[in-house]
Formats: sequence, structure tokens, C-alpha cells
Amino acid sequence: MNAVVRKFSQDRNLSVISVLTLTTLVVLIATLGGRFLSAGNLQSMGTQVAEFGLLALAMGLAMLLGGIDLSIVSAAVLAGIVGTKFLAGDVVAITPGNESMVMVLGAVAMLVTGMACGLLNGLLIAKVSVPPILATLSTLIFFAGVGMVITDGQSVPVTIPGFAELGVATVATVPVVFVVMALVFVVVGFMLRRTRTGRRIYLYGENNVALRFTGVRNERLVIITYVLIGLIVGVAAMIMVSRVNSARVGFGESYLLQAILVVVLAGFDPYGGRGRVASLVLGLVLLQSLQSAFTILRFDPYMKTFIWGAALLVIMVIHHVLNIRSGRRSREKEPGTPPIAGPQQTLVDAEA
Repeated sequence: MNAVVRKFSQDRNLSVISVLTLTTLVVLIATLGGRFLSAGNLQSMGTQVAEFGLLALAMGLAMLLGGIDLSIVSAAVLAGIVGTKFLAGDVVAITPGNESMVMVLGAVAMLVTGMACGLLNGLLIAKVSVPPILATLSTLIFFAGVGMVITDGQSVPVTIPGFAELGVATVATVPVVFVVMALVFVVVGFMLRRTRTGRRIYLYGENNVALRFTGVRNERLVIITYVLIGLIVGVAAMIMVSRVNSARVGFGESYLLQAILVVVLAGFDPYGGRGRVASLVLGLVLLQSLQSAFTILRFDPYMKTFIWGAALLVIMVIHHVLNIRSGRRSREKEPGTPPIAGPQQTLVDAEA
């Protein structure tokens, strides 16, 4: 118990997001009562947060490197379109005897396409030295254009009922897609905290020049991270297609703004090196709870977009002010005082 309290006291962002999430849940439960806590609403929240949560995790990984990935939604849509081409029978003719095989091919196509999109981003950033914001802005448009060419701007339907059933399937009343998202979060969280690659991702965001002097191949690390981002995007594409039973260019455009919002809300530093998966989970709970409340209260969709944009501006200003004050306090410390504990690791750890 003391260890938990100490961790919260040492990590300001985790403390802030915990208080915000808890306060919001208390207010929503007190205001909406049974409508918010109903089994149907909780299942709906679990289903809706799955693909968005994975996209937010992908954005968080990009920010840990001190970059950004504006192409995550376009890449997910393109991966969904490529996979749905299999599931629609456009690549391999579907018969009663090969439906399972075609489903596997479609899922693999989504994962491979997502990884290919991530690889392209990684190569542009690491090998061509294009700034992440420009590289991913370019690929955002490129992926959307490829999707348009493939589909002629039309929706591609899934003709295998079994794949669509995955989007509504449950395990002990818990949506399967939510379980998939949770597993991905656990794996990525473990990788970031317990593996050499994860420590190097944090260190790259903090000081990539110093990391290079330890013998780490920075370009390779960036490419691997963006391929991992693409893999997560591919999983999000699978969930997306299974939920809506089709794929089309333009789907989920609002996810990009919301992904940036929740990642910044969770305390990920746009300059890199700071951010916890646990904080991101709390941010997702907060954002999805508000989204569900807006739906229950029948908020206008355009008003939701306005609220998310305004919230992002406010959060950025708050973080900027807090960082300035934190810097002032750090400069006022006596020499030799250890820094506040956080996600940073030593360069020795990176070499281990």
C-alpha cells in the first residue's frame, strides 16, 4: 500500500489523471445513475473504446520518441480496406469450406498492411530524416489516397458472417474486442517497463544523442517502434471492421483528435521520454465515460468535437504552466538532490 501511495506522490501526471477520472466517475454516477451503470451501457463503452484505445496507445508510443503519428487513423482504415477485400471475396473466392481460411487471410492482411504503413513512416523519419509531423502528415494523405484508389470511394462490405460476429461477441459479458485491447495494453506496458527496447524508447525521447553514444542504433530503434505502432494499428483495424462489418475511406476521422487529447491528458510529453501506460488507461476511462454521458444526454455531435478541441487546448496550457513551475522548483533544489522518480531510466540500463 505504501508503495502505491509513494508512486502516486512521485508521479504528478498519474496523480492528476487519477483524481480527474475518479471525480468524473463519481459525478456521472450521481447524475445519471442507472443509465450510466447499466450492463448495456458498460458493454457499449467496452466495445467502443477498443479500437480507439489501441489508436491512442499507438499515438503514445510515437510521443515517447518525441514524435507524433498523424497517420494512425488513415493507416487503420487502409489496413481495414485491404483485409476486407479478402473478407468480401475479391481476392479469394469464398466457399462454405474455406471461410475460416479467408478470415485468417483477411486478419493477416490487416496486420501486415498496418506494419507496412508503420515501416514507411519509420523509414521516412529515421533514414530520410523527415520530421515526424511532416512524414506522418504526408503518409496520412497517401494512405487515404491509396484507399480511395482501391475502393473507388465506395464502402467494402464483409460477406463472411463469422468475422462480423467477433465485434459483438462476449466472454462472461465482457466484449471480446475489449479483452483484445486489454491484452495489447498489458504486452506493450510490459515491453516498455521490463525490456531493453522499452527502456531505450524512453531514453531516445529524453536524449537521443546521448543514447547514440552508448552504442544504440537509433535509426533501427525508430523503425522498430513505428513498425510496432503499425502492428497495433492493424489490430485496431481488425476490431474496426468486425464492429461495422465493412471498411471505407473516411471512417473514424474524429479518432485522431481524440487520440492526441487522451495521450496528452495522460501526461505523455510531446518532446518525448515521459508517459505511462497506466495513465493512458485512466485517460481512456475518463474520455469514454464522458463520451457515453454525452450520448445519454443526446449532445449534438458537432458540440462534442468542439468540447474535445477546447479540452485539448486547456490541457496543453495546464501542462505548459505545470512544466514551467516544475522546472523552477528543480532549479531551486540543492545540488545533489535526486530527481523526481518517473519513467526515465539510466543510460547504463539501456546498455544492459
